[in-house]
Amino acid sequence: MSAQKAQIKEPLIRMVKRDDITPQKAWVIRAVAFVLSLVTGALLILLLGNNPLAVYASMVTGSWGSSTVIHETIKLAVPLLITAIGISFAFKMKFWNIGGEGQILVGAVAAGAFGLFTAHIFPKLPLVILMMLASIVAGGLYGLLPAVCKAKWGTNETLFTLMLNYIALAFIKYLMNGPWKAEGSSFPKIDMLVPGARLTKVLGVHWGWILALILVVVSYIYFSKTKQGYEIAVVGESSNTARYAGINVGKVLRRTMFISGALCGLVGMLQFAGADYTITESTAGGVGFTAITVAWLAKMNPFGMLVVSVFIAMLERGSNTIQTNFKIPASAADLLIGIILFFMLGCEFFITYRLIRRGKEEQHA
Repeated sequence: MSAQKAQIKEPLIRMVKRDDITPQKAWVIRAVAFVLSLVTGALLILLLGNNPLAVYASMVTGSWGSSTVIHETIKLAVPLLITAIGISFAFKMKFWNIGGEGQILVGAVAAGAFGLFTAHIFPKLPLVILMMLASIVAGGLYGLLPAVCKAKWGTNETLFTLMLNYIALAFIKYLMNGPWKAEGSSFPKIDMLVPGARLTKVLGVHWGWILALILVVVSYIYFSKTKQGYEIAVVGESSNTARYAGINVGKVLRRTMFISGALCGLVGMLQFAGADYTITESTAGGVGFTAITVAWLAKMNPFGMLVVSVFIAMLERGSNTIQTNFKIPASAADLLIGIILFFMLGCEFFITYRLIRRGKEEQHA
């Protein structure tokens, strides 16, 4: 009787974590997921009355078809890549930093404090260095705050970092309507950065792309070859094990979250001085949230993040092209991107877990 009750309570389908999976099988699953995402997206495009092949081809040419659009694609990929690297520092130790948006914004504000008001004092090189340092320190301190509270009082870092995004956004609105409002403007806006203080372009894009590539290599070495990277991995596996091994968990949390926030803050400076030339409510532009997808899809591997960030930048740039060429609504273009990313994220579930039907293991035995 008890065995019968246990069988009734057993779910129809349950998930079990895979012990191991070969890299070849994992890539087969990813390839199948990508094909299925294109097929599903094609159905959406057909419902909109367009040729899927033509739309997909337009997305590719809209991202890589000329030097101008290549520059725009890279410009979109740079903040995604650096933010994803920054977030991965926190995620590797299971500290869920959802505050990338806020850290980008405070980094932009810190850079703006020098770029907007001291450009007539400092030459370009010292000014750019000051903007960089200010954005790194501001972003780092903004990331450090939830780490200190987590280490001291055990606060929930997910909610804490998420709420800090709204505080940073509200502060931007205050500056736009108050002390930093452009003189003579009839609506809220901050002055443009003077041309002499803007980042120099290298091969058509501001030099932030070179910095991003350097950070890919440096972060990989940090994670895999240094004592600090090892400590992050141990804390991520188990904070109790880390303490037993003599690791100061609170120190690792604070140090790593400062680095995480600092990298996100640096993105704010690059967006301000290299792309937008001003600070608005959309300076972060959702990068802090999209970068979570980049880091997750890349399994926190910096080189993987490079590939994924370029891929997502291509999708975003391509969606703008198909809106113009095929009169596809922006909402439908965003939905198409969402479908592709949904399948790519979903396949990671099947790589990590397998589904077992009720009674299947017993039959196998």
